[in-house]
Amino acid sequence: MGKREVVKRRKQQYESKNNLTVILIIAAFAIVIVGMVILTQYKPVGDFIVPDREVAQQRDGLTMGNPEAKVQVIEFADFQCPGCVNYWDVLEPSIIENYIDTGKVFFTYSPFSFLGSGQTWDESSKAAEAAYCASDQQKFWEYRDLILANHNGENQGVYTRNVLLAYAKKLKLDMDTFTECFDSEKYAQQVIDSNAYAESQGITYTPSFLVNGTIVNAAELVQAIENELAK
Repeated sequence: MGKREVVKRRKQQYESKNNLTVILIIAAFAIVIVGMVILTQYKPVGDFIVPDREVAQQRDGLTMGNPEAKVQVIEFADFQCPGCVNYWDVLEPSIIENYIDTGKVFFTYSPFSFLGSGQTWDESSKAAEAAYCASDQQKFWEYRDLILANHNGENQGVYTRNVLLAYAKKLKLDMDTFTECFDSEKYAQQVIDSNAYAESQGITYTPSFLVNGTIVNAAELVQAIENELAK
């Protein structure tokens, strides 16, 4: 074997070794990332807030109030949205008391889950999927209250699988049914469809509200309802 061939072969061996090293590094990195995701979703659940709130007298699935009410309101909200939490905490109780329970407003919640887009574990979408699963057992609103009461910012790892299951357990839902619903991603397509519906209505931010077809924000909601009632 000539000297040139020896050098060529050594070069090929060196390059093969380097390629193998790169592959092993990438594989190890991938294993670490997957492991971190798994550990995050299955980590133990700590204490969480259980809100003490009144719920609407008439509710069915993702709706509250009389379907024949003069004013139809649809809320578009992301479970990770700070403004949505503020509306829920400050304004919603009076909306329920003054308009929903009095039969003046029929209220629908429509998830618009976009804040977790691009994350390995999309907390917005996963929280919405879990809430739909709770709705199967007639506990959507109570489950939603637990999610919002424990909000801690966007993409902070608050709504892990274990936490979302713990909320269901706290509400005494049938856990076999809930877990199967959630882990099978039964409502993943529904979440996608809900996003498409929001976009088709011209919704670009949360919380947004459609009041008899007109888009308003939380600060405009009460006046918009009053305007419709006065017609």
